[in-house]
Amino acid sequence: MQILKETGIDWHERRLISNLYMAQSVKVRLNRGETRSVKIGRGVRQGCCLSPILFNLYSEYLTKEALEGLGAHKIGGQINHTVKYADNLVVLAKEEKVLQDMIDKLIETGRCYGMEMNLEKTKIMRISRQPFPVKIMIDQKQLENVKYFKYFGSILTNDGRCTCEIKCRIAMAKAALNKKRTLFTSTLDLELRKNLVKCYVWSIALYGAETWTLRAVDQKHLESFEMWCWRRMEKISWTDYVRNEDVLLRVKEQRIILQEIRKWKANWIGHILR
Repeated sequence: MQILKETGIDWHERRLISNLYMAQSVKVRLNRGETRSVKIGRGVRQGCCLSPILFNLYSEYLTKEALEGLGAHKIGGQINHTVKYADNLVVLAKEEKVLQDMIDKLIETGRCYGMEMNLEKTKIMRISRQPFPVKIMIDQKQLENVKYFKYFGSILTNDGRCTCEIKCRIAMAKAALNKKRTLFTSTLDLELRKNLVKCYVWSIALYGAETWTLRAVDQKHLESFEMWCWRRMEKISWTDYVRNEDVLLRVKEQRIILQEIRKWKANWIGHILR
């Protein structure tokens, strides 16, 4: 409630939130009935629209207090200590000692707020051309260094490249097409089948493409995937020796997958700048 007061929330709203969350109890419904009532001492209410707002506000004050004056990692000219989403937190630092100080301060401040860091789920990854391991200790335990990390469906690697993520996305999209191959190769109208491929297959392959940094080899992978889709849709085997140009003429298409990614990038940048 003190954080809500410092944020400038009016006392009427603070009292409403207090009455909604304080002294609440819960029962668990089982096959034989309900358990006895149990009081909830901390946390927010499951399914309440206020819960994510209150939690984000709480965690924002926690990290702001803990990391104030620490680190100098700049993005776009501004110092950014963390990347946050729900209860997931990424701590950014340029030096090992600075990162250790930030982690220590986060743990110390978090305990004052009644929160603990899950050591099993906490990983360290150094993104560099020479990604040497980083030694970060928490309660006399060294955190695990990883070469890649899956974060909200996207694979981040310690070389900072997107090749692994692109290959993984392409493999998932190919599996999705093969799963519904009878639909995509049916006697449906050509335009309808092309729209189905772009909607249900390309959307899997290009998930998060707005953030990709494409090298020449990555562009080749994507263009090869584009042609693979049209060949599978038209039941053209690689042993048929049909040129890509002839395949594009059959499906009445051009190579557009890279243009789509560039368009998505432009829209995404415009959204951020707004």
